[in-house]
Amino acid sequence: MNRRSFLKKTIGSFLALIGLSGGTYYYAREIEPGLLDINRNNIISDKISPAFNNFKIVQFSDTHIGFHYTLEQFNKLVTQINALNPDLIVFTGDLVDKPHNYHWSNNLTIALRKLEAPHGKYWIYGNHDHGGYGTEIIQDVMEAADFKLLKNSHSIIDKDNEQIVLAGIDDVMLGQPDLNTALHLADQDLFTILLAHEPDFADTAANFPIDIQLSGHSHGGQVRFPLIGHLYTPAYAEKYVEGKYTFSNQRLSLYVNRGIGTTRLPYRFLCKPEIHVFTLKRT
Repeated sequence: MNRRSFLKKTIGSFLALIGLSGGTYYYAREIEPGLLDINRNNIISDKISPAFNNFKIVQFSDTHIGFHYTLEQFNKLVTQINALNPDLIVFTGDLVDKPHNYHWSNNLTIALRKLEAPHGKYWIYGNHDHGGYGTEIIQDVMEAADFKLLKNSHSIIDKDNEQIVLAGIDDVMLGQPDLNTALHLADQDLFTILLAHEPDFADTAANFPIDIQLSGHSHGGQVRFPLIGHLYTPAYAEKYVEGKYTFSNQRLSLYVNRGIGTTRLPYRFLCKPEIHVFTLKRT
């Protein structure tokens, strides 16, 4: 290869690399954050009573409204969730990105109120909800939208005189989580679901009579590369990043949701937003 050909190929390869990088940047900022995975999972257990066979739970998490995720986008998400005909809806924290900077209006409450589930809508605090003086504001918004807060507490979900337990803890980073209080007087023989914003809390939950833990917080790392995986996750989402994990006691299964919005940086790459659909199945 002569010098001229070498320079031509080198310059061409350099320009192709720039083009690929630019295309990847555009995709990560403008395309993938607007996509949505609907992650469907069957939860199979002999503790699930016949009345709850095929009972459908939809989880969404980490919307971070206000940071490159708009109320208009959230309204679209509401329509997508309702189209799944959930029996129960759970939100596992981080409603808006910065509560002290967010321009609050009744429109967000109206959008949240449109979510429909015959057996209720439940939520827990995330670290961004407590941060930025958002604790009371977000509680008021969620309460006005008919969501019930599970803060170191549990509810009994009743269907045809049979029950499951739905528990939730306060945020691990900025709250005061207390799982003993959350499960106080709960029947250990009932199928039990725990909502915990931070997934690494599962190491503690595994010591309690809990069947599944639903978490968010990690965003799946937001940016992932082949072979390398995620580049960064926040504290308390360092061991368990996305997907399903089964613990050695063979009782607890953890599901980590990648969330809807973004935070810190407005990018997603090979880590699409997702909602979880859990269908309970009796063995």
